[in-house]
Amino acid sequence: MKTVVAGALGECVHVAGVSNFLRLAESAGWRTIFLGPAVPIETFIEVAQREKAGLVGVSYRLTPETGERLIAEFAEAAADLHSQGVRFSFGGTPPVCRKVETLEGFFETVYDGSESREDILAYLRSENISSTGESAYPQSTIERIHWKQPFPLLRHHFGLPTIQATIAGISEIAEAKALDVISLGIDQDAQANFFHPERQNPRSTGAGGVPVRSAEDYRLLYQASRTGNFPLMRTYSGTDDFIRLAEMYVETINIAWCAIPLFWFNLMDGRGPLTLEESIREHQHVMSWYGERNIPVELNEPHHWGMRDASDVVFVVSGFLSAYNSKAFGVKDYIAQLMFNSPPNLSDSMDLAKMLAILEMIAPLEDNNFHIWRQTRTGLLSYPLEDNAARAHLATSIYLQMALKPHIIHIVGHTEADHAATPEDIIDASLAARRSIENALSGQPDLTADSKIQARKHHLIEQAQATLRSISNIAPADTEDPFTDPATLTRAVKLGILDAPQLKNNPFAPGTIKTRVVNGASESVDEHSQPISEQDRLEIFLS
Repeated sequence: MKTVVAGALGECVHVAGVSNFLRLAESAGWRTIFLGPAVPIETFIEVAQREKAGLVGVSYRLTPETGERLIAEFAEAAADLHSQGVRFSFGGTPPVCRKVETLEGFFETVYDGSESREDILAYLRSENISSTGESAYPQSTIERIHWKQPFPLLRHHFGLPTIQATIAGISEIAEAKALDVISLGIDQDAQANFFHPERQNPRSTGAGGVPVRSAEDYRLLYQASRTGNFPLMRTYSGTDDFIRLAEMYVETINIAWCAIPLFWFNLMDGRGPLTLEESIREHQHVMSWYGERNIPVELNEPHHWGMRDASDVVFVVSGFLSAYNSKAFGVKDYIAQLMFNSPPNLSDSMDLAKMLAILEMIAPLEDNNFHIWRQTRTGLLSYPLEDNAARAHLATSIYLQMALKPHIIHIVGHTEADHAATPEDIIDASLAARRSIENALSGQPDLTADSKIQARKHHLIEQAQATLRSISNIAPADTEDPFTDPATLTRAVKLGILDAPQLKNNPFAPGTIKTRVVNGASESVDEHSQPISEQDRLEIFLS
């Protein structure tokens, strides 16, 4: 086992930073030896030799001028250890660190307190702690999740109206080590018409994202990310030519995972050329394609219902159907996306209960061939316009999300109510997110244990099961599985079993369901705006 020896040097008695460093080292698999405060140079060297240390951590937080002299003496005395391959890390106040950095080549890392714990942990977890470049950072989603635990992966959408600006921005984000995953936000023509230039509209170039128009564009964007912490990259699955796009994504950006809906990105929401039933079939085909290649799949489904003011029950049902279809069509690693604040005026407790209901319903699906990874995010429509309020919302929302112990946090930047995030915005948002995450990991109370949250969770599960029975009831007798049958799922929407108020006047759905927020929860209501049960709402389908 690798051994790290660490303590406070000379007359310095401040050891909180040393203790934190050693705790992180332990979690990274190191054998740790704590030397304590006011450690003489000779003791550092003696213990490091005796214990065959691979890494020595030195801390000094007093006067910079005194520290400069003492640390120079330490470096001279430890020169033999250094030449033998022992590595050295330093931690102290910024003024002391600036002095230490003049000892070029001796200390492998110098920590002044501005670093995140996850960055320090990443350094300690590297198979070879001196490794640099891409080899120091796992380049597949699941490997990176395991490598970074207990910290979740951080992702954020990014795409500016030109290729050049997006390339520069990706490089800046990667250099800042702000994200683990850059989600390319591509414009609508790239999603719908990439292989059909005759259908593209030059006037809409760059509308909603970066205007990628060739495989080379994707390669250039990916190459820009090959610096800093070498973040993973992913993008939208498109609304047409799904498999051709998937093949290109794998080849050009080493796509981290696929994100695709079940019921959306078609004529129903105006984002694609397919009918509802056609798109369900195609989306299932895409799941299979990625599943065969052991590439994770995310169904970004429930929040599409939530953003259209669907009830919490419909939200939960769509979350279950997403995981169910993923497993049925061969996905091995399923990323359950859980968007909070959707609709935006839910209470924290009711929002959390909704997510817990989804997780409890899909948990029985997990087995040796189907793994579930939790991804949380803040609802896009929930952000206030004022900057300080938006920053506060970002921080508090992510702190709440940490109650689910997410493997991935999709950061939605605080500027999104005003403008698409710039590199600077994303870096700022990641710093705020990190602070919320670190606070939670330091001892967040168990928010899920609240009795009201648990009661709401159980109620939602009961109601969701009634909705699922309704879907089963409308399937023809010879249907093998109503929950994966495109015709049955389409009919469930057409009849209004799955419905949302904002689908009114939609040719694929009735949009007749009425919902309102009652005591912080999105409920189906009757003509008098009073909450009604799913059994009452769906009585015709339950008989």
